[in-house]
Amino acid sequence: VQLQASGGGLVQAGGSLKLICTASGGDFANGAMGWFRQAPGKEREFVAAFNWDDGRVHATSTHYAPFVKGRFTISGDVAKNTVYLQMRSLKPDDTAIYYCAADPDLGYSGGYTNLYAYWGQGTQVTVSS
Repeated sequence: VQLQASGGGLVQAGGSLKLICTASGGDFANGAMGWFRQAPGKEREFVAAFNWDDGRVHATSTHYAPFVKGRFTISGDVAKNTVYLQMRSLKPDDTAIYYCAADPDLGYSGGYTNLYAYWGQGTQVTVSS
């Protein structure tokens, strides 16, 4: 399984970006996919995740970190093995490398890095003030 992330870039505060991550190989119809981020000098932290149940995402299976709730929306397309992160109202504190993560056997949207078996290469998001 390989994860390919894209969509990062430079944006002004208040702007928007949409991150995309596609998994090649693997069956995630009952697994989980999510996003984490890592700012310089800081540990990797949870952003958002969801898990699929026979290819469907239930509202109760989607979770966000408190600092992004209301600004970011995670979604997915199980047929394409793809997860999206729509980011709005971006702040300079959102500047980080964003990593997508996936696990075909994780039955819930966990927020810890050690729960996910597969990781993308990261995409840089820079928010200027």
